[in-house]
Amino acid sequence: MNTFRKASVAKSVMFVVDYADARRAYLWVDNPGKASDPRAVGIIARAQQEQGTLPGGDIASIRRVR
Repeated sequence: MNTFRKASVAKSVMFVVDYADARRAYLWVDNPGKASDPRAVGIIARAQQEQGTLPGGDIASIRRVR
């Protein structure tokens, strides 16, 4: 009988996007593998800005929340 459970793998990772004009937005990345690469997250953020799912503007920083 095994009483220990394996930790489940995160299905998405949440980031907070801070803009140069003090606005803030949230970004979810569905692929945890890509979420570990800051450059890939920046590319995803810019792509979502082009699609209109993330507000436009100059991004000051992107930080992982959970």
